[in-house]
Amino acid sequence: MSASDPSNASRIVGERLKAARLDLGVSQMDLAYLAGMNVANYGKIERGIGNPTLDSLVRLAGVMGIDPGSLIAGLGLADLPTIKASYTVAEFLREKQRNAN
Repeated sequence: MSASDPSNASRIVGERLKAARLDLGVSQMDLAYLAGMNVANYGKIERGIGNPTLDSLVRLAGVMGIDPGSLIAGLGLADLPTIKASYTVAEFLREKQRNAN
């Protein structure tokens, strides 16, 4: 998976949004309208092929009456596309310190 491919994180967030929307019994069109979004863009997010902004996630969660954190809970670096060099801050600092000596 390249950095431009949809990520597992996007798929999971989309699934969570769809489940919440269906629980509320509203259509994609209605939810997009309430959130001030284009329905096609919302549909992409729900299918896991769109990458919503933080503002969009908070707005969508707000109109559905759910905690925005519930949309991304449990997601981590492993759910994102791999990049050439992916380090945690701790790993980076350890290596930097090792190279300084």
